[in-house]
Amino acid sequence: MLPHFLLIFTAVCGVSPYVPHRYHFVNLSKTWTEAQSYCRQTYTDLATINNMDEMKKLIETLKDKAQGFVWIGLNRGDTGKWRCTDQNWRNGEPDNRGEKKFCVAMKKQDGKWFDDNCESKHTFVCFDDELILIQKNLSWAEALRYCRENHVDLVSVHSEEIQLWVEDVAQNASTDHVWLGLRHTCTLSFWFWMSGDFICYDNWAPGNGTEGEDCSPIERTGAVQAGEDQQWVSLPENQTLNFICIKYEG
Repeated sequence: MLPHFLLIFTAVCGVSPYVPHRYHFVNLSKTWTEAQSYCRQTYTDLATINNMDEMKKLIETLKDKAQGFVWIGLNRGDTGKWRCTDQNWRNGEPDNRGEKKFCVAMKKQDGKWFDDNCESKHTFVCFDDELILIQKNLSWAEALRYCRENHVDLVSVHSEEIQLWVEDVAQNASTDHVWLGLRHTCTLSFWFWMSGDFICYDNWAPGNGTEGEDCSPIERTGAVQAGEDQQWVSLPENQTLNFICIKYEG
């Protein structure tokens, strides 16, 4: 059992926007395909940008780098149409001049995109997922220890956005539920995240997450359903499940 008196809690519910990627600038000049291959071998893939929070984080990653352009993970693909959601094109782009521009690079300073010949050589940006599903069946305490020894921590879900990323990861689990960094204290009669935060956002399944948990004989801990509605449930800490770790600090 964890010593509750050693836990430090924060009562602040406001959290900064969550970006589930860590971006990595690679100072090597490669074609788009070579850059993609490098990223997939070393990290997860070439950088994707799905919203303004991710764009801000990517620009922050590049702020101290030399001027120039970087490949990002966007290309025209087999359909002949650009595959993207939040468009951030420079004026007049994409122009596909000479009908040879099928890949996208980004100006480091302002984050604006332009199409380019995929055989051009640029430095590039890879991304790595911040959440990782561990397909080992461990008790909650064993899962917590594994995450802290090999990554950072069991995942804490502070917002609907993080919940959506957790759902995406959890659906590949080999168990019906997946451990979260969520624990109940019988001494103080409330649920808390192992990150030290109180629960402000919640996604409890009906009948779960009550303050008056049955504390005998085993402490209760939190998991997310791998399928169905993917809501949170209260389970005895000695069950053995897959779990989700955070790979990076902050």
